[in-house]
Amino acid sequence: MSFINDKTKEINCKIVYYGPPRSGKSTTLRKIYEHARQESKVGLVSLNEGDERTLYFDFVPLNLGKIKNYTVRLHLYTVPGEIGYKSSRELTSKGLDGVVFVADSQLTQVEANIASLKSLKEILVKEGHDPVNLPMVFQYNKRDLSTAVPAKELSTVLNTNGFDEFESVATTGQGVFEVLQSIAKKVLLDLKRQEV
Repeated sequence: MSFINDKTKEINCKIVYYGPPRSGKSTTLRKIYEHARQESKVGLVSLNEGDERTLYFDFVPLNLGKIKNYTVRLHLYTVPGEIGYKSSRELTSKGLDGVVFVADSQLTQVEANIASLKSLKEILVKEGHDPVNLPMVFQYNKRDLSTAVPAKELSTVLNTNGFDEFESVATTGQGVFEVLQSIAKKVLLDLKRQEV
């Protein structure tokens, strides 16, 4: 749920990058952070919990513009993908405005993608969100690997509601910014629809 700060004239929106372990969520956020304009970002913060990390950073894309003289600020998060970190995923997913589901394109990870998506939908319902109407984008990552399942097959299995979807290689940045642009646009349209 977006937070409006009347004093600073900002609308703060939370976007969570969700997906199975090692699908490329953290790499995606690091790539965005590396290429963000210096004046548009605040430091990258990593909250470590064992081997898994929840990453957070604050990013103000200049091309998002304003809504009713308010600057839109995006807060991008990743969640730990490991099964044992369900409470961390639930906590990080509270109050979100949009989701990027980062799927691992490798054939061996199809079941992990399905399980992670199921977990996401459960969390969304628990938080009172309608998984069909929440701004969401699918990012099919690791498209450069020879074991990558065709994107159309991943789409058939995962993206049953017809959300925007993109192929990516997070390590090089390929597709990462198109995903960010798409989810940012969806979140903004949703804000305008709610007449924030």
